[in-house]
Amino acid sequence: MALSGCTGRETTAPATVRAQAAVDVQAAGFGTADCRRTKCIALTFDAGPSEHSARLLDILREKQVPATFFLLGERHIETYPELVRRMADEGHEVASHTWDHKILTRLRPEEIREELERPNQEIERLTGRRPTLMRPPQGRTNETVHEICRELGLAEVLWSVTAKDYRTTDSDLITRRVLAQASRDGIILLHDIYDGTVPAVPGIIDALKERGYVFVTVPQLLAPGKAEPGEVYR
Repeated sequence: MALSGCTGRETTAPATVRAQAAVDVQAAGFGTADCRRTKCIALTFDAGPSEHSARLLDILREKQVPATFFLLGERHIETYPELVRRMADEGHEVASHTWDHKILTRLRPEEIREELERPNQEIERLTGRRPTLMRPPQGRTNETVHEICRELGLAEVLWSVTAKDYRTTDSDLITRRVLAQASRDGIILLHDIYDGTVPAVPGIIDALKERGYVFVTVPQLLAPGKAEPGEVYR
């Protein structure tokens, strides 16, 4: 899931979004932290829900950590609708990872639109809230994808930390990889569909809290700014 060559557009960092926001916006309502003053980091999970997601939600609730979930439609949203509702009910950000993980840059515009619209409709039906964020499969995007996302009201969110958990079931290795790459304003990419990932999450959370990090959702990471449709953030 390398990011090289994934997009010709410049990506925008969270600190840039915050700096461009109105200076008189107060911290109230940001969520768990004001990331202008606090060392924030965002946990994000791709490609769920899965049979591991309930345990992950238990961990996040126990640790009082919000996350951002980029959900797949086929065999995931449609299989675990109760977990989608639970994610929203427990304060997590519910976003899209397309309907069935097709590489968007290989599709015709109408196919891209369908890949993005179907999960949006299902998530809105289940949670009452239409997603405003999406993550393109493998981080692959282009100007056509940007334009369709703009039409659909979606901002694209990439990542700055990856454990490559799709290549290993070693939870300790996943933890070490995340901790080695973590920095302020980091966006951590994990997948709650793989066996080794969810067991790594408690250790990741505890270690980063010890380093002074506060966990936030992606929208909270950008506040008081916000993600704009058709733009790419990392």
